[in-house]
Amino acid sequence: MSSLKEVSDQTFDQDVLNSGKTVIVDFWAEWCGPCRAVGPILEQIAVENSDKIEIVKLNVDDNPQTAAKYHITSIPAMKVYQGGEVVKSVIGAKPKPALESELAAFLA
Repeated sequence: MSSLKEVSDQTFDQDVLNSGKTVIVDFWAEWCGPCRAVGPILEQIAVENSDKIEIVKLNVDDNPQTAAKYHITSIPAMKVYQGGEVVKSVIGAKPKPALESELAAFLA
């Protein structure tokens, strides 16, 4: 099971939008193979960069309101939030070096 914090429609504002840190939300679903592939990579990035960012997971099947609000049409989708705003979106499973490259501005 993932070590990343799970957020929900009910906790999203508090855990993500009102966080003082940069938060990356992994929009995923249990049945999504690429989502399961990218999960462990995000866990590694979270551990290696815990002082700079927080990575959380949101199950789109269990939390349709938030998924709809942020126009999640394909998963895995990762959105980077700063100060309650989406500042970056990454769609699709990628190997760790590619994800780190996409997120470099937030990991530096």
